[in-house]
Amino acid sequence: MSTPTPGPRQLYPVLLCGGSGTRLWPLSRAAFPKQFANIVGDETSFQASARRLTGPLFHPPTIVTGADFRFIVTEQLLAAGIDPGVILLEPETRDTAPAVLAAALHLVAEDPEAVLLVAPSDHVIADMEGFQDAIVAGLDAVAQGRLVTFGIAPDRPETGYGWLELDGPAPDNTPVPLARYVEKPDRAMAESMLASGHFLWNTGIFLFTARDIIAAYEEHQPKMTEHVRQSIAATRPDLNFLRLASDGWTNVETISIDYAVMEKAQNLSVVAYHGSWSDLGDWHSVAHEMQTDARGVARSGPATAIDCDNTLLRAESSGQRLVGFGLENIIAIAMPDAVLVADSRRAQDVKLVVSRLRDKDVRQADTFLRDHRPWGWFETLALADRFQVKRIVVHPGAALSLQSHHHRSEHWIVVSGTAKVTVDDQVKLLTENESVYIPLGAVHRMENPGKVPMVLIEVQTGTYLGEDDIIRYEDVYSRGQGAKG
Repeated sequence: MSTPTPGPRQLYPVLLCGGSGTRLWPLSRAAFPKQFANIVGDETSFQASARRLTGPLFHPPTIVTGADFRFIVTEQLLAAGIDPGVILLEPETRDTAPAVLAAALHLVAEDPEAVLLVAPSDHVIADMEGFQDAIVAGLDAVAQGRLVTFGIAPDRPETGYGWLELDGPAPDNTPVPLARYVEKPDRAMAESMLASGHFLWNTGIFLFTARDIIAAYEEHQPKMTEHVRQSIAATRPDLNFLRLASDGWTNVETISIDYAVMEKAQNLSVVAYHGSWSDLGDWHSVAHEMQTDARGVARSGPATAIDCDNTLLRAESSGQRLVGFGLENIIAIAMPDAVLVADSRRAQDVKLVVSRLRDKDVRQADTFLRDHRPWGWFETLALADRFQVKRIVVHPGAALSLQSHHHRSEHWIVVSGTAKVTVDDQVKLLTENESVYIPLGAVHRMENPGKVPMVLIEVQTGTYLGEDDIIRYEDVYSRGQGAKG
């Protein structure tokens, strides 16, 4: 981690990067949650969240995520020109309370005076400067030992957010005591809270010293603190990551920081932010962030609306054409392998769709045709009994593991770039329109020695085509036997 520069004390951003991928299905799924997708704007919400927390005010970020997302996190930060900082890998997802505690315990060992800014990685905040002003406004309260949270001045009776109650109107950029947390309200309650002017939307963004938040956990969650300390004590490096030990962690309760600590603490302050904000919590929230026409229709991708009202049409493949005709209050999301058509008034219930699909073991519930790997990605173009056709893209300078397969042979055809191919004791370079055959059992590897992405078509034939049919001999990404890719 970098050394603080002279001047005002720098903050340690902590980005929480988990997610189950259910609320924005089918664009977001467990294998690739919403923060990694381009939903609004030119960057992913993870990249935009990290960018908001860069600059003279901040150290490089501390990211808390799962092992499955570690290479996606690194790739997206580097693509955005952001120092990846420290990436802590959770053994299992346990919601935000253990994640925040793990980051605090790690950072307090690095800097006993560390001040943490904890934020989810899937929010949309357009005014970066205004948001940073609100952060600075909370520092005086932090210096007095307060735990600071941030609330959004509401502009509508939103039922999809939790709310924060104050004792009076919320002054801009001034810490005030927090009276209580309010769960997601019904419509009538939301309208009443909006009219009172004494409530804010709950962002789940926090500012506090590492020592003060650890003390709060010790008071309100002593068992969790003991278990997470045990996990932190046995943390081990894994490439450029820090992998938390499963010892202790497996005994930690799955619970949010709001329930575990914040709703119990007595030293809470809140700073009101009056700019635009969204947690992209459902498709209705996404539509609210998009441009709409005079009839309230939002469109994205190759989508056409004819005589529609208050409708969201979104197509994610250039080979599609999504057409809405005579629709009202409809959400229609078209992916290459799945389509959602829903009443917009049921936007909060999309997670029930995912649950139903999981009950039926439907692959699309959690995974995509495109599968991301540390070296690039692949997608299945055709799959049938005894054969599969994939498109594989390998980043410049990247390499797959040296491996072999028990049950399949492969044909590789290079369609773009240059491939360095190893087959047993032979190594050769293949360029566009050249191909190679990989017999069953042959030890092989593909590498991209060039400066542009390498694209090839792979045809697999055999009795079993699963991604776990791998004997791995060498791997620069330190993955074990049977690991995918």
